[in-house]
Amino acid sequence: MENASAAKPERGVELGNPRRRRGLLLVSALSIFMALGWGAYEWLVARRYESTDNAYVQGNVVQITPQIAGTVLAIYAEETDYVKAGQPLVKLDPADVQIALRQAEANLGVTVRQVQTVYANNAKLAAQVRLRQAEADRARAELQRARDDLARRAPLAANGAISKEELAHAHSQLATAQSAFEAAQASTATAREELASNQALTQGASVEEHPQVEAAAARLREAWIAARRASIPAPVDGYVAKRVVQLGQRVAAGAPLMSVVPLRQVWVEANFKEIQVRKIRIGQPVELTADLYGRRVKFHGKVEGLGVGTGAAFALLPAQNATGNWIKVVQRLPVRIALDPKEVVSNPLRVGLSMQATVNISSAEGKTLADASRAASEAQTPVFANGDDGADEAVRRIVNANRTAPSRARH
Repeated sequence: MENASAAKPERGVELGNPRRRRGLLLVSALSIFMALGWGAYEWLVARRYESTDNAYVQGNVVQITPQIAGTVLAIYAEETDYVKAGQPLVKLDPADVQIALRQAEANLGVTVRQVQTVYANNAKLAAQVRLRQAEADRARAELQRARDDLARRAPLAANGAISKEELAHAHSQLATAQSAFEAAQASTATAREELASNQALTQGASVEEHPQVEAAAARLREAWIAARRASIPAPVDGYVAKRVVQLGQRVAAGAPLMSVVPLRQVWVEANFKEIQVRKIRIGQPVELTADLYGRRVKFHGKVEGLGVGTGAAFALLPAQNATGNWIKVVQRLPVRIALDPKEVVSNPLRVGLSMQATVNISSAEGKTLADASRAASEAQTPVFANGDDGADEAVRRIVNANRTAPSRARH
């Protein structure tokens, strides 16, 4: 009993320790202050922003592929090299395409000569028609003469003035004249048909505009363009990456040789959680930092678009949630962020780099999805636009040379 009564005063002394009480009050006050401060920060600042570190730099990786098959003779660029649009990257052996070009030139020349012969046949066939018509006119005159002769002899034979043999001879001459006239008419009709058929091949078009000549000219232009494609240019300004082509390699059309990455045209793809996308709108400002430069370098951009599906929806093997062991996983939606081009030039980024993206969602007036297509092309190159330069001049030269060949031969 004495031990129990002795212990009570000690507990009272412990609970009544003013230093301990002040410490607990200080900790409680500090906790309340921190909670109020955090609440104020969330209300005044944090709720206006959505951030994620699941963001990466994306860019166009332009694959360089040949448009014709050939053997690699030269490689003009190596990985990490900077190339300008139109600069040659790879040269293929032009022997095969040059042979095809010479064949197309020869074929065009032969076609022009053949078509020119068809035009020249119009005059020849017209003369034959006139000749056959003259023969038919003479046959008609002979037929009329034979009819008149028979008409004169028939009354005389009835009176016995001429013999029956002479009358039979007049009948025979009429039959012969009738056959000759019919044959002349058939020959004239055949000549007219040949002339009409030949005129149908040439009517309404000159030698240069004749379908056969235009078809041969098209084959020449095709061979001309193929010959130009033996040199493979860079379609855009950028840096060479993933070079796999080697000297002497036989490559097929469409085979990947290397890639060119235009690092000045990169963007950021930030993957936000479903609940974060509620207030993200197109056009909202974004502040970004890259692990490459750290927080001392800040990039500025804006939301350019929101993805139309999650990564799981477009996966090669989409998730099948209709199972008994289903577990909900928070999905992420890709958000495309356009960067300030000047900042990208000052601090170059690389494709695939990690980024920290913070979107200012204070203004929710923008759209969640685009409702119109782009006014201008997102990416284009003029490098391949003039592949047929010189082809029209070659066609004119060959056509004119083969049109004047017959006249030179006559001289």
